[in-house]
Amino acid sequence: MKKNRHHVFRNTLIIFILFIIGGGSFYGMTRYNGVKKAIDSSYHESGLKKQRNVGNQLQNKRPISILLMGTDTGALGRDYKGRTDSMMVITLNPTAQKTTITSIPRDTAVNIPEYGLAKINAAYANGQTKTAIVTVQKLLNVPIDFYALINMGGMEKVIDQAGGVEVTPTLSFDYEDYHFQKGQKTLMNGTKALAYSRMRYDDPQGDYGRQTRQRAVLTALFQKSSSISTLLNQSFIDSLSGQTQTDLTFSDLKELAQDYRSARNETDQTHLQGHGESIDDQSMEVVDKAELQRVTDFIRGNLDLDKAPTGNIEYR
Repeated sequence: MKKNRHHVFRNTLIIFILFIIGGGSFYGMTRYNGVKKAIDSSYHESGLKKQRNVGNQLQNKRPISILLMGTDTGALGRDYKGRTDSMMVITLNPTAQKTTITSIPRDTAVNIPEYGLAKINAAYANGQTKTAIVTVQKLLNVPIDFYALINMGGMEKVIDQAGGVEVTPTLSFDYEDYHFQKGQKTLMNGTKALAYSRMRYDDPQGDYGRQTRQRAVLTALFQKSSSISTLLNQSFIDSLSGQTQTDLTFSDLKELAQDYRSARNETDQTHLQGHGESIDDQSMEVVDKAELQRVTDFIRGNLDLDKAPTGNIEYR
């Protein structure tokens, strides 16, 4: 498990949205209204009855969870039914002053409700957000309060609107006509940043390494968004909202921005660690029971929930 202090939320665009809202009133009502309109355009219900009263959770400043999903397409339509390229369960606990981020590898073997054995990245394709949420809840026995879907393919437009991002590659490689040099800080436009985050098969860590690079690009974008000039750029705000979909309302996000800031004092990160196995002629990442239980404990702990057995999904 990797632990980083004072960098809460830096790995997700959810935090960038909160950051904009937090500064909305500071920059004036016109800017505030522009942000509200952009976020309202991203709202989309999951179609699933929530396991608990999330309104009470927010009102009482209790811990909440968000399932963050990334797609890899050129444009995110509201009827998009492709596969998710990444999944992260985020928990925010203002009392413990801590956030956790748990990555779920795209090739994790699961039984998708009403579909059967498959890699977890197929859950969204077979039932969109509703099925993806149910699959994660059953896999780990944790409640998912909200979701956010981010189009990584369209992120190149967002990055270009921000004037590019600076990223320091963690390894040297060539991909899609670009060369990346380990340890050399590089200013990347949207296309290059996307290429950096996409490469998978030449990374010694495989999908785990790809997830790390993807988070690095999002981190760089968040850092870039902290500048006033970027915040005041409505085109940047609009480009971001055009690549996201969530069931967090503007009101929900305001409550998070106002009441959950203390969670930014500490962040813990981990990921489900599986092992490669061929099942039904498919190469999948199989996670053993002990590892599933570890991650269940990790997530439930920051949600202030009692310990409980992890999910009970058989792979065969």
